[in-house]
Amino acid sequence: MLQTEARKILKDAPIMWRRINSIGIILDCNSTYASKLGYAKSEILGKSIFEHVPKESWEAMNESLKIWFDTGKVSDQKITFKRQNGSEFPGVLQATSLYDEKKNLIGSNTVIFDVNELANNKIAEMKQYFKEAKSRLNEIKNTDYEEFDENSKSEYDGLKKMFDMLLETDLESLKSK
Repeated sequence: MLQTEARKILKDAPIMWRRINSIGIILDCNSTYASKLGYAKSEILGKSIFEHVPKESWEAMNESLKIWFDTGKVSDQKITFKRQNGSEFPGVLQATSLYDEKKNLIGSNTVIFDVNELANNKIAEMKQYFKEAKSRLNEIKNTDYEEFDENSKSEYDGLKKMFDMLLETDLESLKSK
């Protein structure tokens, strides 16, 4: 899958990011997502989102999918995630929808916060990253957006919506989720 300039913002981001299709298959993820779960990226792509949560969290993941289908986004959904080595960590999931040029749902951009890593310095790093990402997206919009094909525009629009949501997220409150 060709990476647009907008998606390159996520490559080594301090957040776990994945893109899924409308049935929960992982289409892409960043290096943070892969390393946090202990997999190579190639081992993640094409897998179901349920492969990265313990069976006890399948109901919560199903609820997250239901909320996403009903509202187009998910905010502050607590889900336990499972690493390749079997260890687990508490996560909070945020997701926004992706649509094609005909406004059909094609998937989501999902960010997962590891609750154990939400120390004040990590929160400050994430907030700064969100601001810088938003600024970079604005630059892309002003210089390249009109030249994009429909898929690239859809991807840009989805990432912009995701970063708008992340900038509004109260990261401190996630520590108590």
